[in-house]
Amino acid sequence: MEMLWIVFIILFSAVLGSFLNVCIYRIPRGQSIVLPRSHCPNCGRFLRWFHNVPVVSFLLLKGKCSFCHRPISWRYLLVELITVGFALLTFYRFGPTAAFFLYFFFLVAPLIVISFIDLEHRIIPDWISLPGIVLGFLVRLALSNGQYLLSLRESLLGVAIGGGFLFFVAFLYEKLRRQEGLGGGDIKLAAFLGAFLGWQNILFVLPIASLAGFVVALVLVIFYRKGMKYPIPYGPFLSLAGLLQLYYGNELIRWYLHVVLRHL
Repeated sequence: MEMLWIVFIILFSAVLGSFLNVCIYRIPRGQSIVLPRSHCPNCGRFLRWFHNVPVVSFLLLKGKCSFCHRPISWRYLLVELITVGFALLTFYRFGPTAAFFLYFFFLVAPLIVISFIDLEHRIIPDWISLPGIVLGFLVRLALSNGQYLLSLRESLLGVAIGGGFLFFVAFLYEKLRRQEGLGGGDIKLAAFLGAFLGWQNILFVLPIASLAGFVVALVLVIFYRKGMKYPIPYGPFLSLAGLLQLYYGNELIRWYLHVVLRHL
């Protein structure tokens, strides 16, 4: 039975990954994610169904449009594979439960879209993160086992701490450096994660994301000679830290407490 679940998840998440590619391409351009149907971003020709088979079509066509033969971004294949990978991780973490479906569709999938849009365009669309805050409340309430007030309080504090802390950091940075350090999209994304994960977990997400961003910035400065003012999107680091907390949060907390207490 578990093998049937895994096969279903792989096939379905690959199809979903194809749809997420549509969202990643069209949302920053202000285009509908429904119409028109899929087409080549280079020549504009509409694709046939066999051009849209996730992963398989890209590999058979060798990453090129079958009409104009111009290269298609590897991002399309990467997003489909990442979506499958995170779907399997979510299933491994929660099993065939409501938590699997709710977290995967309303947290994991939006974070994939947000990350790739932020990487390419340096923006985080409000119409993903703001409704995501509301969905975070609803998902936690649905999974609260009747402890509605406790769940609501944890989500509210998560939003306040996640969004509030980054707002304070952005405000302080702008006052000291006279330039914007964090965008409003990062603040709303942190609030989105806080709504889903609760205040205890967002306390670990923020430092993990900051550490990952610092390491990448250091690598860019040392090895690629990028200046300290080189803009680095923070959304992917927040998303990655949020997913690490979702999958391995308890293990990370236990490891952290073990390291801290051992040195006290």
